[in-house]
Amino acid sequence: MKIGVISADSASESRVALTPDAVKKLRKLGFNVVIQSGAGQAAYYADELYQAAGADIASSSTEVITQSQIITTVNDLPAEAIDGLSSGQIVIGMLDPYRNTQLDTYAAKGATAFAMELLPRTLSRAQNMDVLSSQANLAGYKAVLLAANEYSRPFPMFMTSAGTVKPAKVVILGVGVAGLQAIATAKRLGAVVEASDLRPTAREQVESLGGKWLDVPMSAEEAETAKSTGGYAWTPSEQYVKDQAAVVDKALSNADIVITTAQIPGRNAPRLVHGATLAKMKAGSVLIDMAAGTGGNVEGSVPDQTITTDNGVRIVGAANIPSMLAAQSSDLYANNLVNFITTLIAPAGDDTSASDASAKLALNVDMEDEIQGALAVTHDNQVRLTKR
Repeated sequence: MKIGVISADSASESRVALTPDAVKKLRKLGFNVVIQSGAGQAAYYADELYQAAGADIASSSTEVITQSQIITTVNDLPAEAIDGLSSGQIVIGMLDPYRNTQLDTYAAKGATAFAMELLPRTLSRAQNMDVLSSQANLAGYKAVLLAANEYSRPFPMFMTSAGTVKPAKVVILGVGVAGLQAIATAKRLGAVVEASDLRPTAREQVESLGGKWLDVPMSAEEAETAKSTGGYAWTPSEQYVKDQAAVVDKALSNADIVITTAQIPGRNAPRLVHGATLAKMKAGSVLIDMAAGTGGNVEGSVPDQTITTDNGVRIVGAANIPSMLAAQSSDLYANNLVNFITTLIAPAGDDTSASDASAKLALNVDMEDEIQGALAVTHDNQVRLTKR
């Protein structure tokens, strides 16, 4: 049984779905692997490394799709690749399911498509498959380095004979995996860090990393609701939203660096920084909008562009930060995929040895499985995704 890897269909995407180390792991499980020539080149994985790991090299994506029962990808397949799919084939990748306009085509082709973003993050056995966390962790780190490169002053405090250099003031909006890593990285570089999130429960995490929590007063009822839901499902009152906006506006007016991380699957990113706030910020300050690719947290941000406002604020539309760390992000992503693929393998008999694993390898695609069922967006000629 063969697993295929095709090249990313985007000039801004340098990652590859499987790395040579991942190929070795899959070979041990009994799979054969075929890689489109050059698929790993942008992540510094040459064809020769894949061949040394036991993979075959194909000259085109068409050849990969023709040979493979399972096709792995970073993002959604290009339309011409989907046209080449046949019934029973499996596609695994970050398919952006709620924005994907090709799911009907996947279903019509009879393909089973698994969108890795839909992984139930509360399942302990699914943690090693969590592509959002693995990629966001690296993105939060790199976002701070991007900010440091754009900022015209140093991050740490310096005491020199010519005077004292004050540390940079960094504000992080959104304290998920990316936000927490951004806090840790900015602190390591010597900045003073403040952070805000709609989840009051995030305060302890922020303070444990040395950041200051931007506190927003809330009623006893709101506090209880936020606590009971873990902060994810509660709907703040109109007054709370206004109070938070005022606290954030004041913090941003004094900030040197702002990093926004808030994204909502299936929806445009929430607008966190408006033009009125931008107008109050200092000349030379920098905003890194990590949600630029999904609508942007910052008014005026443009994906993959740096915009300078009339008052000298630089807005960096960082649409795909993990791609900037292609070698490491590919390695983590590939591990996520390998761990998921193991859930697709049918249990082997006790008499199966490593030498005949390939001969007895079989797949067990099971929509009743809590992981497979959650990730499958098409199966059995049907679109399974509930639109948001």
